[in-house]
Amino acid sequence: MKEEKRKALLVLEDGTSYEGIAAGNIGTTTGEIAFNTGMTGYQEIFTDPSYYGQILLMTPSHIGNYGVHEEEIESESIKISGLVCKKFSQLFSRPSAETGVQQYFEENEKVGISDVDTRAIVRHVRDKGAMNAVISSENTSKEELMQLLKEVPSMAGLELSSKVSTKEAYTMGSEEARFKVAVLDLGIKKNILRCLEERGCFLKVFPHDASFEEIMKWNPDGFMLSNGPGDPSAMPEQIATVSKMIESNKPIFGICLGHQILALSLGLKTLKMFNGHRGVNHPVKNLLSGKCEVTSQNHGFVVDGESLKAMEDIELTHVHLNDETVAGIRLKDKPVFSVQYHPESSAGPNDSRYLFNEFIDNLKSHTN
Repeated sequence: MKEEKRKALLVLEDGTSYEGIAAGNIGTTTGEIAFNTGMTGYQEIFTDPSYYGQILLMTPSHIGNYGVHEEEIESESIKISGLVCKKFSQLFSRPSAETGVQQYFEENEKVGISDVDTRAIVRHVRDKGAMNAVISSENTSKEELMQLLKEVPSMAGLELSSKVSTKEAYTMGSEEARFKVAVLDLGIKKNILRCLEERGCFLKVFPHDASFEEIMKWNPDGFMLSNGPGDPSAMPEQIATVSKMIESNKPIFGICLGHQILALSLGLKTLKMFNGHRGVNHPVKNLLSGKCEVTSQNHGFVVDGESLKAMEDIELTHVHLNDETVAGIRLKDKPVFSVQYHPESSAGPNDSRYLFNEFIDNLKSHTN
């Protein structure tokens, strides 16, 4: 007799609900629902700390069809709160894969729902905006789940870096490397560190709450401000620390949340987006070179373009071509720049990795 699949229910904050099949661990999870349009790289996406606190809605038809590989992770565990997908594949075809996504989710105690109309859900979220949601495979009472949702905090005003940042400082790379780069870990992806190490950097990764004085005891040549989750405006200590980094006149490179923290430290403002940008096919124009890049992105907050117009010492360097939002800035009189997207591109195209080379060039120009 064929085993009956366990039902699961997805309920959105506005009362919309979708019935499907349980995927991963049996349980209940909550978070802000966000859709990602990437057609590959699901394991890198699941382990990206920037997704902490979010239920991820994936747009490809199949998730899990090439299994799970130990090397394709951006952190030590799955960081998404839950998963919504069309088909959650129990089988995988890649010989080098160690396990399947079902076992992977069970080991990480992550809840998911499959066999739902993901196109309809994406359209709904796209039109209504980002909102909190709940997935449950143990309680399919919509009324009870709606009640649970009332207790879930809004992503606006939420500080989450402390949930994913390293607790202790650690080093990476060769001590004989030409440059020493201090990394402020706001929720960093492993491939950002690899891209720096490959370019001759000895790295020391500091916790999100490390003070400027503590970081400077290591005497770095420059600073990397990492990606991460949550609302940048809820991080006043980090904003103050980055202000001191700027005053040091050392090279700085910020990515995603690091870019937003840098912008706030310069007096700019940030905004919560209606939906955000999440995927590996986002078009960005480099205003300095005139060239366009296909980029990997994952963010729900953005630098306010209006606040940038009043700043004579800050230059807009990159713009998102879909909605004209700020995608990159730099200081005109200091070796400081940042981008809203992910140049380490894991997963994604490698169009933007030149930005790491630009950071290295700044280190060369400003290191004795």
